[in-house]
Amino acid sequence: MTDAGVASRGADPGRLEIALSGEIDLQNAGAVERQLDDLVSNTTESVTIDLTRLTYLDSAGLRVLFGLASRLELLQVHLELRVPRGSVVRRAVEVSGLGEVVAID
Repeated sequence: MTDAGVASRGADPGRLEIALSGEIDLQNAGAVERQLDDLVSNTTESVTIDLTRLTYLDSAGLRVLFGLASRLELLQVHLELRVPRGSVVRRAVEVSGLGEVVAID
């Protein structure tokens, strides 16, 4: 089984920062999705997901991020991804079109 880490901190009231680390793939995408859903509350106005320490992201992981983006859009919550330039994860995000749906830093 592959490992993924999900850590969060409330930066300011209404603002949530989440850091993902390790690998997100078919084996653990469901667990990561549940953790992300549990972190977002009704009072959240803005979510930043830091993918700096994420080393692998397959189509199941991308599906999790697309799904989260859709749910947050319905709640009118701003979502931004922090993805290192030149990384494998950045390439996956760009090729998938996720960068056209979500703000990328």
